[in-house]
Amino acid sequence: MSTVSQVGLTTTKAPFIEQARAGGEIYIEQPYELYSEENHEAWRRLYARMEDRWHRYANEHFLKGIDNLCLDPERVPRLDDVNRFLSPLTGFKARAVSGYVPGYLFFDRLRNREFPTTITIRDPERLDYLPEPDIFHDIAGHVPMHTDPAFADTLVRFGDCAATAAELVRGVPDEQERVRRLDSIIRAMARFFWFTIEFGVMRDRTGSGLKVYGSGLLSSYGEIAHAIEAPEVQRWPVQLEWVINQAFEIDHYQPLLFVVDSFDHLFGLVDQLERWMREGKLDNVAPGEPGVSEDDLRSFLEARPA
Repeated sequence: MSTVSQVGLTTTKAPFIEQARAGGEIYIEQPYELYSEENHEAWRRLYARMEDRWHRYANEHFLKGIDNLCLDPERVPRLDDVNRFLSPLTGFKARAVSGYVPGYLFFDRLRNREFPTTITIRDPERLDYLPEPDIFHDIAGHVPMHTDPAFADTLVRFGDCAATAAELVRGVPDEQERVRRLDSIIRAMARFFWFTIEFGVMRDRTGSGLKVYGSGLLSSYGEIAHAIEAPEVQRWPVQLEWVINQAFEIDHYQPLLFVVDSFDHLFGLVDQLERWMREGKLDNVAPGEPGVSEDDLRSFLEARPA
């Protein structure tokens, strides 16, 4: 094995991350000295090929956010540097994690204006293959949106919804029914997050065109263009009852996208999501993807009252 492979922070190939996971560590430091030249080359190539796509397809808030963060196109960013520019704008900060964060813990971090951020980066020889989120997806896809106050407030509000979900199921006396309702609520929340925060599109300033705001699109060279230009993609005005009942698959370009008018509109939808949750309208959403893991269920069931 080469020295570069040993010291690097390549996705699925980083001993530092494997050790952290083995020790049960979720929140970690970013060991910047471990990034290899291969890792920096991956960032460099990803950033360079996305710049034109961003200017063609991304929403104006994202473009302003990229400028405000002062990201170095040549080097993997230090999270401390990102936070130095991000926190004064909206109070958000990127917080390094070793990988997957169980559902409630993830949303609770959003509620506290922290974004769990992966620190590994994909293999430069396989830029379009992403077995799990990486630092390019998180920092160049998600975090520029966190510089916008209205969008940041929406994320916090979504974190509030998770706290509401934990509160509601805590009051269900029957264990089997508690788990059944929670499974449905988490599935509804995951679908909403997917079709907005990850794969959302919005009307442009003129109201006649579309721009991308979802991080899964903003970090994908191929899909950002496909989302806006491909004639086979269905793009519908967002309706909450459609979103929470719409299954999705993660291993191909999305054939269906939902359009919001603005981030104020998106914030209002999160308010509506919480109202529907309290009214029991999320207790029986349509079955199908995504599946809800035991870890996600447990994270909500074990959540302490806010």
